[in-house]
This record gives sequence, structure tokens and C-alpha cells, in this order.
Amino acid sequence: MRRYLLALCALLVLMTPAAHAERSVAARYAEPVERYGHFALGRPHEYARLVATTDAGREAVLALPNDEVFEDLAPRLVRLTDRAEPAWLVIVSSRDGGSRLALVGLEDERLAIVAQSAPIGRPNRWLNPVGVADLNGDGEAEIAAVTTPHLGGVLRVYRRRGERLVEIASLGGFSNHVYGASELGLSRPARIEGRMRLLVPDARRESVRAIMLRDGALVETERCPSSEPITGPAALDACERRLNRGASEPQE
Repeated sequence: MRRYLLALCALLVLMTPAAHAERSVAARYAEPVERYGHFALGRPHEYARLVATTDAGREAVLALPNDEVFEDLAPRLVRLTDRAEPAWLVIVSSRDGGSRLALVGLEDERLAIVAQSAPIGRPNRWLNPVGVADLNGDGEAEIAAVTTPHLGGVLRVYRRRGERLVEIASLGGFSNHVYGASELGLSRPARIEGRMRLLVPDARRESVRAIMLRDGALVETERCPSSEPITGPAALDACERRLNRGASEPQE
């Protein structure tokens, strides 16, 4: 009888679903501050805290030290591989180093920075994410951003390697933000001819450049001129339609 009960208990253990790991499902910035004072996005978009709500209904908070702020509008929930835990992509700016990308996730039920890029290196130097996409089809998504979009912007692509976001490619001549504006959607990944491209305005925001990651380098494949300065996502929509329409037209 005892053997039967032990076997039954073992069977019940095997049949019991594994405990679900708690995940954050929503997040927001909180506590606007003026201790940094760059305001690339206008006021009040510099914040001291990130507050996440988990699927258990609990709130978790990440508070930055006094020399740093979240210089951003809203966190972005991303997953870099099918098996990776989701994390929040944020922009952190510091008095000494300027802005950097950071991934924030739950560790031991607390919010923490789990990976980050090198900072730009100077205060009041900002970056604007382009987006997250698998640019070379290997199953691992890259993170793209334009650093210093107001001062000779450089498109940079990063991959996560442990606790670091490592730059793997870069290309100059871009701007995906108007200083002081709250519009961040001037660039994005898009699927063109079956391959992922990055659609990013040129430095004068007069055309949209379509950029591919090819053999470890960023390469411009097409360009869509705009009849007026690019200040919103409409130019990206038009460029994506044009390039996909052109790809579907028969070749002579």
C-alpha cells in the first residue's frame, strides 16, 4: 500500500504543471524630474522610476540613482528570441555619459536592468530606438537605434550578449527625431521583398532610406524622397507601400 501511495504521489507530481514564471505585462514611467534637464522630448519626459505590473497583479518598481533618468515616452515590451523572457526596452540618460539603451526585466521578483549598451559618452546626447526585428533571419532579433539624431545621427544595430547590448554594425547620415517633439515614430523595421529593412529618414529628413543588414554591414538598398520634411510616420507608410509595390511588379 505504501509503495502504491508513493507511486501515486510521484505520478501527481509529474502531472502537475510547472510553476508559471511571473512576467511583467504592462509598464509606465513615473515621477517626472528636472535633475537632468535635457528635455529632448519636451517636458515632462524625464523620469526617475519605471513601474511594471505583473501577470500576478503585483507592481514592481525600478528607481534610478540621482544622476540618471529615463529620457523617454513609454517602455517597449520586446522579446529577442522565441525562448527569451520578454523585457522592457528603455532609454536611460546620465549626467556623465548621456543616453544608452537598456533592457529591464524581472529578477527575483524585482525589476532590474538585465542588459545595456555602452552610453553615447557625453551628457545631453540622446538616442531614439528604430525598433526590434530579426534583420538577418537567424532567429535572434536585433535592436536598432539612431544615436544623436539631432547632431549627425548614426544608425546602430545591437545584439544582446549576456548583460551587454553589443553594437554589431553602424551607418551615418540619419535623423529620426525633431528636437523637442514627442513624436518618436519617424523610423521602424519593415518587410520589403521578403527581407527585413530599417526605414529611417536621412539626416535632413528629406527622404526615407531603406537599410538592410547584409554580411554584418548596414547597406542602403532603396531611397524614397519626400515632398516635405518628415515629421511623422506617413512618409514611412508611403515608402513601404512603394517599395513592396515595386517588388511585386514583373521585371522586363
